[in-house]
Amino acid sequence: MGRPFHFPVDCRHGRNQEETALKYIALLRGINVGGSGLLPMKDLASLCEALGFESVRTYIQCGNVVSDSKHPEPKVKALLEHALEKRMGKKVPVIVRTHAELRRVLSGNPFADKEPAKVGIAFLDAAPPANLLDKVVAPGGEQVHPGEREIYIYFPIGQGRSKLKMPLDPPTTVRNANTVARLAAMSES
Repeated sequence: MGRPFHFPVDCRHGRNQEETALKYIALLRGINVGGSGLLPMKDLASLCEALGFESVRTYIQCGNVVSDSKHPEPKVKALLEHALEKRMGKKVPVIVRTHAELRRVLSGNPFADKEPAKVGIAFLDAAPPANLLDKVVAPGGEQVHPGEREIYIYFPIGQGRSKLKMPLDPPTTVRNANTVARLAAMSES
């Protein structure tokens, strides 16, 4: 009898037996907004590196992190939320996406023909509620379109002046389409 054949891929899960790192984009909620939740981005990068994340980069001051990790998405989220709560003294919700998911979000943007700075993408942990559109109040002509784990919003008068009411229970954080495109580009390398 010869040596047993070794499969390099775990056929049950379709993954390499040695886990490879994925590019993750973490979006923090309520960081450096209106003078509250102050966290310098260099401190956020150091915190991520201390958690074992690699190739850590931040983008603008509102809590966007691109990094590599061998952990699955739920573990990345849990590690970051726990470390941020210890650092900040309060819960900081974190939404995590892979590079592929962020690309899908961009390609699914129903407002791609609108000015990107006026298109917001609200990121959620789960699918938007089925009755979301029944509860939206859009006095400024805002348009809302549910996605898979995101909600696309067009703000014709700008997000800062909008009086949009969209009651949501799960934590969400919003980034404009320009920021999402930049994060997707950063996560390519």
